[in-house]
Order: sequence, then structure tokens, then C-alpha cells
Amino acid sequence: MSLANLGPSGFQPGAWRWLIERVWRLEHAFERSRAAAKPEDDTRIRIFFVMAFFGLCFVGLGLGASFSALFAHVGRGNGFLASTEGARGDLVDRDGRLLAVDLTHYALYVDPREVWDKAEARRALGKALPEVPAKRLDKVVFGDRRTFLLGGLTPEQKANIFDLGLPGISFEEQGRRMYPLGATAAHLVGFVDSGGRGLAGAERALDKPIRLAAGGGGPTALSIDIRVQAALEDELRKAAIEFQPRGAVGLVTNVHTGEILGLASYPDFDPNKAGTATDDQKLNRAAGSVYEMGSTFKAFTVAIGLDTGVATPTSTFDAREPYKLGYRTIHDYHAAKAILNLVEVFKHSSNIGTAKLAVGVGAQRLSQYFNNLGLTKPAKVELLESARPLTPRKWNEDAVASTSFGHGMNVTPLALAEAMGPLLNGGTRPPLTIRKLPQGVRPEGPRVLSEETSQQMLRIMRANVIPGEGGSGGKADVAGLSVGGKTGTGEKYDPALKAYNHQRQVSSFAAVFPTEGPLEADRYFVLILLDEPKGNARTFGFSTGGWVAAPAAGRVIERIAPFVGIRRKAEIVSVANSTTANPGTGL
Repeated sequence: MSLANLGPSGFQPGAWRWLIERVWRLEHAFERSRAAAKPEDDTRIRIFFVMAFFGLCFVGLGLGASFSALFAHVGRGNGFLASTEGARGDLVDRDGRLLAVDLTHYALYVDPREVWDKAEARRALGKALPEVPAKRLDKVVFGDRRTFLLGGLTPEQKANIFDLGLPGISFEEQGRRMYPLGATAAHLVGFVDSGGRGLAGAERALDKPIRLAAGGGGPTALSIDIRVQAALEDELRKAAIEFQPRGAVGLVTNVHTGEILGLASYPDFDPNKAGTATDDQKLNRAAGSVYEMGSTFKAFTVAIGLDTGVATPTSTFDAREPYKLGYRTIHDYHAAKAILNLVEVFKHSSNIGTAKLAVGVGAQRLSQYFNNLGLTKPAKVELLESARPLTPRKWNEDAVASTSFGHGMNVTPLALAEAMGPLLNGGTRPPLTIRKLPQGVRPEGPRVLSEETSQQMLRIMRANVIPGEGGSGGKADVAGLSVGGKTGTGEKYDPALKAYNHQRQVSSFAAVFPTEGPLEADRYFVLILLDEPKGNARTFGFSTGGWVAAPAAGRVIERIAPFVGIRRKAEIVSVANSTTANPGTGL
């Protein structure tokens, strides 16, 4: 068989023949050298052959490395170069402002075997590192082996210690997650452990994509706008300082996209020092705490009544006497003692009128709507802290009446925000998200209400805020921004009393702006919630939602409107039914 036919498949015969000829020629050269008794030529030829082979290998390796460096995008997230263990990509807000970043820090080691004067080294390190306990320094400096002393040193701190000129001192690089804005957006951004694993907030919810981004995939953009976040936190903190609640929550969402533009939980903490924060400080009350939301639920009941056709804005309800339902009697906090139409029931926050409407809707339909609104499940959002609601075991008339005005059902503030979306955006329920969506994208959600019902709710919520119109939300009004909303004051159940405690309340205000304009127009939801606030002289002792939460919501709206592109306009009052009545106590 010819050598030319022994080539590998796919190899050209001509090229294969050329290679065989060269190999045979080389071998014949070896044979001629041996035949001529010149072994030095044999050796010289073999050395040349080996050098040529290795030379070609090195040239190939060099060309391959050059190609990878120039064209293969090593380190740009394509898998050729794995990121450092524990490394994470940057987190930024929706406009690219930095929220979290990995920075190089240094770990300090001491090898006492190389220290000439241990007493002097101990004195110098004690002065340079006052945060290190004295016993720890003694153990390390006067020990017998190289030992880790302190981690997380910044380059400046490292330089200061290095300049001491102490023998036996060494440093090792270590990555460290830093949050340049400190406590700002701490509960939404979250924090990581010492190994770079996300433990809370976006750091935990988006742990995998953030880690992958460390290989050069670019920053992970969150939905929040840091300007909106700062204004929300500032106003929430002011309200908390004034009314001294156990805790507080602030939310701003885009009702069309579900994007969370701001999330605040009070008290807060610094994620750079998460280990020193208490569990109460680290608790994300917006996602992880459930509350009886009180009269904010009346917005859902009214919307359901309208959507089912059980009521219209002009339907009337007799609220002149308490409503007896089975073994219980329902009262109004601020009794109107009048026959009220549906808009007035909403504006006066009438428990009697709302309960009668809910009974007309019926247990089956009411519970189904609550389920469709997302109130019977954890809020659909990436945050893993999102807590499950507490719902009635049995949907009987008592449960229907109680839940219609926000008792007997505990939900998270995020679940409330998600459920408010259909009332304000045309009737669909997009999921909430902490990730920035592409410009112009509006996720599709299941239809819950008709467009007509949503339009009616915008008008009714606006009627509740117009000053001088008798609504409970007048203190949230901002001239030219067409604010609507609903107050909420849920009394907290006291197990010791086995009854609701009138002195302990969850006071809130659920706002929307602007209410005017087409359904598809940009629109935003704002929630302020205070857990057990205390009234003061300015509020005449009242601690209800209209007194303690509505003003803060109005101030947030006034401050953030320019950031979300909403301009003030001349007020156009357009409500389903406008009546003049004495302002209530802000229930």
C-alpha cells in the first residue's frame, strides 16, 4: 500500500505526500550519517529537529495567546475566564448611579518570629489600630507563628501601617463589598456575607446574575431612582421622628410597569456594617412584615362593587345606624349618620357602608377578586423576604364584612402596592420588580378589573383628596398634581385583651398621582405606613392615617414629581360625585 494513501481523513493527498517525503528524507539523513561513521552529524540533525519542533510549539502558543488577548474577549463574561471566588458585579440604580461595588481591601498578618522588638511592635500597632482588642494584639504579637490580625483595610489604612516600618508585618489582598451610599436603600439593595454570598435584598434575590456580572458582564441595574429613594427616606424619617412609631414603610411604584422606584423601611441600617445592626433594623418591613391595612382595603371593596355591577357611584347606603351582622355590630369611626352614596362612603371611610356593599358582593365573588388582586399570596417580586399573608380560614359573612374595611386579613405593604395597580392602571396586575425594565416596556399582567372600573376609581380617589370636599385624604393634596388616595387606620389585635386595641394602630395613606389623563398615561403609587404612631398637639392627639401619613405622602409626591417627569397643571376637578361636608378625623 502506498504511503500516500495512509493520510488521515480530510487531509489533502498532496500535503500528506510532502510531509512523508520530508520525514523519509530526515530518516535517510540519519542513515547516511551512521553509514559514513559520522555520529556527530546524526546528533546535530536530531538536535536541530527537536529545536525546530519545540520552536514551532512555542510559536503556536504565542499566536494562540495573542489571538485570545485581541479577539476572544477573555474576562468579558464569555466563560473563558472565571471570576474570582466571591466576586460580584456592580449594582447601580436605573440611571447608573453606583449602589454596591467590590473594592480591593487588605488583610493584615503578623509573624512574631520576624519581629525584632515585640514590645515596640505591640505599642505601634495598638496606637495605629485602636479598634483591635488589647488581648487580641498581645496574642498575635507575642505568639509563635504567623497569624491573621485584621481584615478589611483600605489602601490608605494599609499604607499607614506599612509606613510604620515594622518587621514581620505583611498584607494579603481581599475583596470586600462596599455600599457607597451607606444606609440609603439598604433594605432594597441588601448585603452579603464575608464570602460574597447575598444574604438580603437585591444582593440575595439577584445573587446569580450579580456574580456572573463580575466576569465583565456590566453592572446590574435596579429599578429604583436614587433621587426618589432619598426623598422618600427623608420624609419617612421626618414622620417617624415626629410620631415615634415602632416602625415605618415607604413605597413608590410605577403602576404600569410594576417597577419599584423607592422602598424605605424604618429603622434602617448601614449595610457596610450589617454585622452590628439589630434584627429589627435589618427587617425589611415593606416585604417581610404583614399588617391589617385598615381602610385602604375599602378601595378594593369599592372597586369590586363597581366591577361586579353591585353598585354605581350614585348607589346609596344607609349609615344612620350601626350595622348588625350576625353576632357583631359594625360602627363608623366618625359617624355620618346619613344615607351616603358610594363616593361619600369612600370619602367618609364608612365601615357601615363598605360592609353593606361587601355583603351585596358576596363571599365567593369577594374572595375571588381578592385572590385575583394578589392579596391572598406573597407579593410577586424578586425579593425572597416577601412574606405570606394571613387570610380568613373561612369566607363567611363575618369575614366578608371584616376584610371589606381591612380587618381580619394581614398583608405586606408590597402586596398592597401590587393589588393597587389594577385600580390605577386600567385593570391589569403586572408583577412588581426590583430590576430596571427597558424603556417603553410595560409587562402584561392578568386582567382583574375593567378599564371603566379603573377610571371610576381614579375619580373617586381624587374626590377623597380635594380640600374642602369632606374627604379623609385632604392633607395629601398637592396643587397642580391631581393627587388621589385613601387613608387607612387599622387597629391592632391584642392577644392579651382578646380584642382590638384602640390605642395601637397601623396608620397609612395609599396615594396615586396624577389621577387625570388617559389610563395609559404615566402614573405612580405612593404608600406611607406608620406602625403604632403617637398623636401630638399638632394632630390634636389623633394618630390616624389622614393626620400622620397623608401629609408625608403629599410631601413625597411634591418632591418626586419632577424626577418622574410629572409637571404641575392647573387643577381640574373631575369626580364622580362631589359633595361638601365637614372634614373628618382622617380615618
